[in-house]
Amino acid sequence: MKTQTRPANVWRILTVLLVFVLAACGGGNGGDAGTGGTGGTGGATSPAAATSEAAGATGGATASTGASAAAATTGGADTPQGNAEINISLNADPPKLDPAVSGALVDRQVLNSLMDKLVDLDAEGNIVPMLATEWQVSDDNLTYTFMLREGVKFHDGTDFNADAVKFNLERGMTETSPRRNELSAVQSIEVVDPKTVKLTLKEAFAPFLSILTDRAGMMASPTAVQELGDDFMTKPVGTGPFKFQDRVKDTSITLVRNEDYWQEGLPKASRIVYKIFTDAPTALVNLRSGQLDFTDTLPAKEVPGLQQDANFKVVNEPGLGYQGFYLNMTKPPFDKKEVRKAVDMLINRDALVKVVFGETATPAHSPFPETSLAFGESNKYEQPNVEAAKQLLSQAGVSNPSFTFKTGTSPTTAQIAQLVQNFLQPAGFNMQIEKVEFGTLLDQLEQGNFEAGAVGWSGRPDPDQNIYDVFATGGPRNDSRYSNPQVDELLNQARRESDEAKRKALYDEVMQIAHEEVPYVFLYQPNNVFGMRANVTGFTYVPDGIIRTAQLNKQQ
Repeated sequence: MKTQTRPANVWRILTVLLVFVLAACGGGNGGDAGTGGTGGTGGATSPAAATSEAAGATGGATASTGASAAAATTGGADTPQGNAEINISLNADPPKLDPAVSGALVDRQVLNSLMDKLVDLDAEGNIVPMLATEWQVSDDNLTYTFMLREGVKFHDGTDFNADAVKFNLERGMTETSPRRNELSAVQSIEVVDPKTVKLTLKEAFAPFLSILTDRAGMMASPTAVQELGDDFMTKPVGTGPFKFQDRVKDTSITLVRNEDYWQEGLPKASRIVYKIFTDAPTALVNLRSGQLDFTDTLPAKEVPGLQQDANFKVVNEPGLGYQGFYLNMTKPPFDKKEVRKAVDMLINRDALVKVVFGETATPAHSPFPETSLAFGESNKYEQPNVEAAKQLLSQAGVSNPSFTFKTGTSPTTAQIAQLVQNFLQPAGFNMQIEKVEFGTLLDQLEQGNFEAGAVGWSGRPDPDQNIYDVFATGGPRNDSRYSNPQVDELLNQARRESDEAKRKALYDEVMQIAHEEVPYVFLYQPNNVFGMRANVTGFTYVPDGIIRTAQLNKQQ
């Protein structure tokens, strides 16, 4: 039996030592989907940075004015609790504030303030204790025993215990939950005693522990879930540093300090107010005026100037996710492989990133960031080839194919759609653009009510979490309706494999097939870009892209 009491490094140890790790995640319509940014011309990136206050970590370098940092803190770890109100922007109204049904990145941002997880990530990407103080893994990597923190209460005053863990995990395993694939390796959950829970897996599963650092590991009050039913997502109850107070649709969500929080001296601020700004220029205006303290939706063209302004701090670093668009393989014209391949080869990724994002994104042709063990040849792409695309359309017997491209409502997503339209036109494509509210867009993709739909993914540390749900048959983010038994088998082998090199080879093979069949067109990998006022303290950048709010404070 192996006992875990120290941080496990996600980036290197995660996939090598099944002793310490095993996980996966959902987005699009079953994880943290994104629509590609919210800025205007020279738009913004998807949200993605965080502090690790929940695990007590504050590491990293300082993000000073006039500079960005790979890892950054803004000080304030030793500041006392006060009456500060921290105003944070969201680029959309969170559709579902319930970890068992959440399908959007903006959900995650708010839920992380409301609900603690069994384990968390720190600034270096290590998996560290949170509601679980330690865990043991059997020698065959099939049994995980978690020892739980004493004295933790949900916001409604009920106890957090092993029964609550069992309730939440089983809720995430139901057929209707987007978490079902993330937790599909779990065979049984046993309450050993009030502070000990044992999970038995069906087979070794490399990304399992990493899964529990996100919504699959979030703990909601069983009492509140049972009493509120579907209304729970509008009045969420967790154990986190802040409690839900109220919500004004499409305007704001207000959280107040959890006075009974288990971490002494936290949270630092008395209130967190999430303010909804669907475009980055408006968010920036409010940041400059002081109506916002913190935003992750900065227009790319404004980042250099803001970095030079002593009134602000900026972090601009590569994220873990990607953006692109689904092609519905069950509907013309994308029921033909040649048409899908033609679209993919017409995209000018370099031009798109240069025009829209500047230094805040990177062209991409795969779901894997550069920090991933799976990153490599699969991310290479050819420059646009109009003649080759025309030949593919001719082979398919299709001329001047028409389709509707559904995208979000922000200026950035509209600009990306217009560029895609321009890229495809020379080969004879007739692409119509339809702007759709984000939550509705997710629903329409999930229901198959689209031909092409622009939704991305904010990313996770383990490669499985960036690819499985998109390409596996029946995956909760497989909006393309893609099904290939060979791909399914390769993805499942990669989940069981503990050797990094072997896992990478399996993902390389998956991507070779995916590039041939093109269920999804990868466009770019957004950076995590954060702007905050200079008096904000307690922020620590973490690669998973989520803002931990417990340490946030303001110098008066």
